[in-house]
Amino acid sequence: MQKKIAVVQSNYIPWKGYFDMIHSVDAFILYDDVQYTRNDWRNRNKIKTAQGEHWLSIPVKTKGRLGQLINEAQITSPDWAPAHWKTIEQSYRRAPCFAQMEAPIRALYEQAAEFTHLTRINQLFIAGLCPLLGIHTPLYRSEELGGAEGRNERLIHLCKTLGANEYLSGPAASHYLDEAAFAANGITVSYMSYAGYPEYPQVYGDFQHAVSVIDLLFNTGADASVFLKKGAA
Repeated sequence: MQKKIAVVQSNYIPWKGYFDMIHSVDAFILYDDVQYTRNDWRNRNKIKTAQGEHWLSIPVKTKGRLGQLINEAQITSPDWAPAHWKTIEQSYRRAPCFAQMEAPIRALYEQAAEFTHLTRINQLFIAGLCPLLGIHTPLYRSEELGGAEGRNERLIHLCKTLGANEYLSGPAASHYLDEAAFAANGITVSYMSYAGYPEYPQVYGDFQHAVSVIDLLFNTGADASVFLKKGAA
């Protein structure tokens, strides 16, 4: 039986392509026992506002923590959660489906304020937003599945642990993945394509694809899944 998985670092309220990838596989692994990268998508994402695109960033402790792993990254203060929700509410309250999506997404922010580690916050949002998009793919944490030395070896180990015979990768990984090593273990490699997403009615100016998926939810509500293009190159 064919079983496809993906292994990706967690992001904060990711864009629709991240969820398209989750929807495209049989199991999805949050790869958070790897190095935390600053000024990346781990702790921040963009929304649209009347003033243009706006970054929502979760404050993370980094001083003296060079080389920390994503699952070690701690939050400096819980105040970020109500502040983010206030900005979101102000920006999307006139969106067509804000009333429909307000309660479940606000509830995620209320829960997130209780967490001290970024990885748990990201997992909460990813797991909580998936059902709103009609996605029910099982989610796993890499640290719970054991490891192996070496980047390719670790990914192969994760595939074998979940009984996968296909690994779906983001396109940027094509320069380092050893496809022959995967093939030697009975695993084929395919690459996600993020081209060709349809536009949807969006508040505030020119259409932008690269914003958080909550933009899609507030603008399209229960129809959001229609705008996720499932498929790999």
